[in-house]
Amino acid sequence: MLRHPTPPPARPARRTALGASALAAVCSLLVTPATAAPAHPGAPGGPCAGLARLHVPGAARQQADCLDELTTAGTVSSGHTDPADYAGLTPAGLPTPSGVPGIQIDGYFPDTSTTNTNHGWHHDSQFVIRLPDHWNGGLVVTGTPGNREQYANDRAIADWVLARGYAYAATDKGNTGTAFYRDGHRPGDAIAEWNTRFTQLTRAARAVVTQRYRRPPARTLATGLSNGGYLVRWQLENHPGLYDGGVDWEGTLWRADGPNPLTSLPTALRRYPVYAAGGPGAAGAARALHRAGFPSGSEFLWPYHHQVYWDLTQRIYREEVDPGYDGATEAGTPFCASGTPACDADYAYPSRPAAVHRAVARIALTGRIGKPLITLQGTLDVLLPISEDSDVYARMVHRAGRGALLRYYRIEDGTHTDSLADAFPGRVRPMVPCHRAAFTALERWLAGAGTPPADHTVAHPAGADPAALLTGCPLA
Repeated sequence: MLRHPTPPPARPARRTALGASALAAVCSLLVTPATAAPAHPGAPGGPCAGLARLHVPGAARQQADCLDELTTAGTVSSGHTDPADYAGLTPAGLPTPSGVPGIQIDGYFPDTSTTNTNHGWHHDSQFVIRLPDHWNGGLVVTGTPGNREQYANDRAIADWVLARGYAYAATDKGNTGTAFYRDGHRPGDAIAEWNTRFTQLTRAARAVVTQRYRRPPARTLATGLSNGGYLVRWQLENHPGLYDGGVDWEGTLWRADGPNPLTSLPTALRRYPVYAAGGPGAAGAARALHRAGFPSGSEFLWPYHHQVYWDLTQRIYREEVDPGYDGATEAGTPFCASGTPACDADYAYPSRPAAVHRAVARIALTGRIGKPLITLQGTLDVLLPISEDSDVYARMVHRAGRGALLRYYRIEDGTHTDSLADAFPGRVRPMVPCHRAAFTALERWLAGAGTPPADHTVAHPAGADPAALLTGCPLA
């Protein structure tokens, strides 16, 4: 997902160098008991105990603060989050938990790219680590959706897991914004860095948790949505030893031989204008969109996605892996008509040069997960169509012989952006409660307290109260 459909700035002479090195259940982890507050924050045995000794391994800069509130109930007013980072990702009525004091560490790892302007640092590879005073023994690590910055998951994920007692860490993935593709020397470098930064933060956050609580985390869980869900898949395939499990919320699927976003989006760009114009070609255009993965019944979502997501997403991710398609032009021509030279509406990934497929192979998924994973995606996702994404990834996991480690839930009438549940009440179901149901199911699975239900489609209850849909999503 993207934040703003704004064009990128002018291209530099060459890409900048890559920097250096989501069913209620009771969590089984131990909760640290509350203690009497000392005279000052950070003193032994009290609020923010051990603040002064905390050091993030490998960080070039860090700032630790003792906060009365680590959720957005307090961090918005204290300046320890940025609401612009998570704008549009959750329904407006999503409750905000509170009563979570603790330590927040902001900082960054060494890097040479400068797209992230949080704190006035103008430095990428920024992170946030939150350490609640009342800890349950676990750590949750996330990466951001789209090209957003490190606070993007604060409403959708961080508030809830912090209120459950988890320590929490999030990375900006090493580059941000709609010109993220400028980072790195060669095609695919910017996305490859996302994986490196997630691994880097996981290792560092585990060390900080150990410093803070005098013991390592008993459980480390990876989770994220959209591009953040892709990171969960990649981590459990490539670094399973760092994690106990993960929840993948509509993760992006990259495969060198397809499908991937560049195999479905051009059809949307080429055919949607014909559909929208009406007339004799509209029915054929709709059929073409359905064949490309955009499901029948999702048509009411197409205008918004055409205006906001499809065009920009295609152009900037194509630029990341195939900058030569449009020559010296950077990220194509916005909303160009089919037939325009080098128009992304006419992009044909299968016929692109082998070097393009090699660039995608560098970031591709295999399905060879090494730890338990719960995947969920909405059936009305029209940015990453479910038949071209999670349906395919689930088959990959089973073909790789890892099916026993996967549970996959298709969420009826869920879509990619939860704020659309407010725009289309009754037609779009919010995904965030289903992420939370999946997360608690994973907790039970890992604790040996029950195997999650088999893969299935989670029905959208007919006539359900929209407010009730914000608090429940039974997976069974």
